[in-house]
Amino acid sequence: VMVWLRRCTHYLFIVVVAVNSTLLTINAGDYIFYTDWAWTSYTVFSISQTLMLIVGATYYLTFTGVPGTATYYALIMTVYTWIAKAAWFSLGYPYDFIVTPVWLPSAMLLDLVYWATKKNKHSLILFGGVLVGMSLPLFNMVNLITVADPLETAFKYPRPTLPPYMTPIEPQVGKFYNSPVALGAGAGAVLGCTFAALGCKLNTWTYRWMA
Repeated sequence: VMVWLRRCTHYLFIVVVAVNSTLLTINAGDYIFYTDWAWTSYTVFSISQTLMLIVGATYYLTFTGVPGTATYYALIMTVYTWIAKAAWFSLGYPYDFIVTPVWLPSAMLLDLVYWATKKNKHSLILFGGVLVGMSLPLFNMVNLITVADPLETAFKYPRPTLPPYMTPIEPQVGKFYNSPVALGAGAGAVLGCTFAALGCKLNTWTYRWMA
């Protein structure tokens, strides 16, 4: 009974985290409605995706102890997002781009670290967290590239006028500290380790609850 209870808890965690990952990433890359705030949105979405991917993938990876399951988890996230976005598209939501599986390469790096360090949990947290945090904002740029013509779509589906206090200040493009990839990667590298540790801890807690 305890084995099955533990397994059910494990599957519940996977579903809950994967569904939440999908909800958080549902608009990631949808810069059609963020033409004024594209870089800000890009950074925020990159970080949110990094954290949701790493906590679920680390949990799954340390639960099974099998390198490869992090990539499998990223695949679950990808499929969930495809289904959700296809549903929105069928309801007439004006998507003008393809949803790309940007989580897979980062999850592969997580698997690689786990395998290369002979399943060392602390190395997974430190190296895996940094690698996923630094790589995902880079891969997420693929989502931005797949927007066909954001301006045309923005005029087609106009947004209400922003109040003065929400009007964005024109960014100084070209400065490193204003780069959305650099900002996302820097924040992701730090927070990634924290969330990788949380993924490992969730695993420990699951066993404790079921003991």
